[in-house]
Amino acid sequence: MARRKATTTKVDPSAFDRAGANVFDIPVKTEIEDSYLEYAYSVIHSRALPDARDGLKPVHRRILFSMHEQGYRPTHAYVKSSRVVGDCMGKYHPHGDTAIYDAMVRLAQDFSMNAPLVDGHGNFGSPDDGPAASRYTEARMSNEAMLLVGELGEDTVDFRPNYDGSLQEPSVLPAAFPNLLVNGTSGIAVGMATNMIPHNLGEVVAAARWLITHPTATLDKLMEFVPGPDLPTGGMLLGLDEVRRAYETGRGVVRMRAKVEIGPLEGSRGRQAITVTELPYGVGPEKIIEKITDEVTKSKRLSGIADVKDLTDRENGTRLVVECKVGVNPQALLADLYRLTPLEQSFGINNLVLVDGQPQTLGLRALLEVFLAHRYEVVTRRTRFRRRKREERLHLVEGLLKALLNIDKVIKLIRGSENAQAAKDGLMTQFALSEIQATYILDTPLRRLTRYDKIELESEQERLRAEIAELSTILDDDAVLKKVVSTELAAVAKDLAAERRTALIDGDLKEVLAASRPAGPLEVADDPCQVILSATGLVARTAAESEEASEARRRKGRTNNDAVATVVHSTARGQILLVTNRGRAFKTDVLPLPVLPEQSGTVSLSGGMAATELAPLEKGEKVVGIAPLGAQGAESPGLALGTRQGVVKVCAPEWPVRSDEFEVIGLKDGDEVVGATWLADGTETLAFVSSDASLLRFAATLVRPQGLKGGGMAGINLAGETEVVFFGAVRTDDEEHGEPMVVTSTGTAVKVTPFAEYPAKGRATGGVRAQRFLKGDNRLRLAWIGPRPAGATDRGVPVELPEVDPRRDGSGSAHPGPDVVGHLIERG
Repeated sequence: MARRKATTTKVDPSAFDRAGANVFDIPVKTEIEDSYLEYAYSVIHSRALPDARDGLKPVHRRILFSMHEQGYRPTHAYVKSSRVVGDCMGKYHPHGDTAIYDAMVRLAQDFSMNAPLVDGHGNFGSPDDGPAASRYTEARMSNEAMLLVGELGEDTVDFRPNYDGSLQEPSVLPAAFPNLLVNGTSGIAVGMATNMIPHNLGEVVAAARWLITHPTATLDKLMEFVPGPDLPTGGMLLGLDEVRRAYETGRGVVRMRAKVEIGPLEGSRGRQAITVTELPYGVGPEKIIEKITDEVTKSKRLSGIADVKDLTDRENGTRLVVECKVGVNPQALLADLYRLTPLEQSFGINNLVLVDGQPQTLGLRALLEVFLAHRYEVVTRRTRFRRRKREERLHLVEGLLKALLNIDKVIKLIRGSENAQAAKDGLMTQFALSEIQATYILDTPLRRLTRYDKIELESEQERLRAEIAELSTILDDDAVLKKVVSTELAAVAKDLAAERRTALIDGDLKEVLAASRPAGPLEVADDPCQVILSATGLVARTAAESEEASEARRRKGRTNNDAVATVVHSTARGQILLVTNRGRAFKTDVLPLPVLPEQSGTVSLSGGMAATELAPLEKGEKVVGIAPLGAQGAESPGLALGTRQGVVKVCAPEWPVRSDEFEVIGLKDGDEVVGATWLADGTETLAFVSSDASLLRFAATLVRPQGLKGGGMAGINLAGETEVVFFGAVRTDDEEHGEPMVVTSTGTAVKVTPFAEYPAKGRATGGVRAQRFLKGDNRLRLAWIGPRPAGATDRGVPVELPEVDPRRDGSGSAHPGPDVVGHLIERG
């Protein structure tokens, strides 16, 4: 070997100090063509950045491998963390015990990782506090960790010498699931850093399996499986447009927001409380309280807070209660809390990882491709190993069967041999055996050479041949290999997948933030306002009674969640009634409802609150209408209700004073409310539309108001298995909002027709046809009646409706149809 000549290239020792590297990490290099400087920096990067294949940095990989080697598996008793740290430090990671323990602690924190790799016992810290010392805590591997190391003994990955060359350690773990995406990671190298956000295991596995069968899948298709990050602490993620940018380029900034509940404070007189139940990733309650205290007492940018209490415990989870002063708008206060405290945080995504030892920034698709390529290699090497082991065993079994067929000759030959070597040579020569087979026969006890053992050996021989053929198929056919990988991923997802914790708020981040920022002062007067229910089930209120917003900026065109189901008049400190399809009504305060921004143009409820969050609904129960309480409903005949089985009822507004929950109609078995509309003065027209496309309209005065217990009366006659798909009260004299229209949809055709084209008939009749069915259609999927109709998907995305068709029984225009229909509210 040529002697290396002196060179002027030097390694800056401070680079190692800055990265925390150790000279023992750099083995002596003998190849002349290698550059010390290049190798030194590659070592520094490899210590700080995760490998894209198993998602681990060397310290994490060494901790898990050391625990695996020592047998600290999930079935093993807990051992002292200091023992784990000592084993890892002495054998594989010659650095400070504090650094190793800190890395190990993160692997055990369920608020840091979606799938913790260490099963910790004791105080492993919280988002606010550090862990107890390693001598006090105990640990062992988790079931998820076993999926990362479980195939190490089958020659699935390469091993390399440890820091002193006395032992071998894996260069990467087999990793049976995409750990990097599921658990995220962070790290800092020389001049670069990585910051990856966690995802839901089931969603990531589903995307990986789709990519296996569809290698050319687009990012949009993969995002149908992975719509966004899923944080261990839950909360909300705002602006999925920025998420898509991060998935496409590997870099982006997402906005995390705490999840809160707003409601009356128990034992208080009208005071409201903001209860934080889920926090942004990496934020603890103590940080929130400290920041609130500073903003209230020092900078004085926060006001309206009476007290803050941390009621977090292991049984109830996160529970941080912010008590509002009397008369304070909790929505306005919450907006200030989001703006001034860590209740709303940014997370800078930077998917910088090592690919073949080189730092690269990867998007979602590339990360999945690197993982799948690793799994293909792991399964291929594992299959070769298993086939080799079975071939070796088959070789021994076939030799033993030869000996059994000639047992007398074998025994005679062995007894006549002078020594073991002569016996071995004789067996190899006389029976055409290999040296391995001859040795195995000589080592086999005589008690195994029976007729029963022969049957067992023949059965084993058949099984081994079948397994070898199956393993060979995996190695010879890429399609079979991919199917094996996909099946194994599905099994992992079935065992470990959990429900999504983080709620995703779609749309552009700036628009979402603007829509969710309530208007109005902190101290709220009992001014008139409007409460709006969208067709997608969101509820919000306006800052004032008027729909005018002269100084607001203009919104052009339609936007998400702008299809409105109903509007009622109330006051900021008043109450409204939520009516559900089960015939139940719930009183709720108007003050906690989100306030829509004063923006001219089409009104959007994107910043509204889901109606299901305002009342304790049962499974399958949903809000179908709202009604005012108090003076706003004094002159009304009541609430008009229509059911699936064609029953109509006008419920007189005689609501119980001391009950916040009550029934407004007595429903028969199998029936439900399909529409609930508050009547202004009783001059409205009531309308039914049935699934067989029959439309019936009649005057509201034909229905006598009933009390709460009443079951209603016949509204529309239904034939056979027909059912009602729409009920509502329609004004035909409202010149301000225009002529009411009838929208019907079969799922393949949509029709929009003026309501005036349909003649009125008496109550309890069959009505007239509203749409002619085309071949293949036999029922209406959707119907709606009202002015300025607007279609949308069930997520609020606008869907354009066809032009008006004046024929009342026409077949409509070819169109897949919207999921919901409402009307638009325009502000001047």
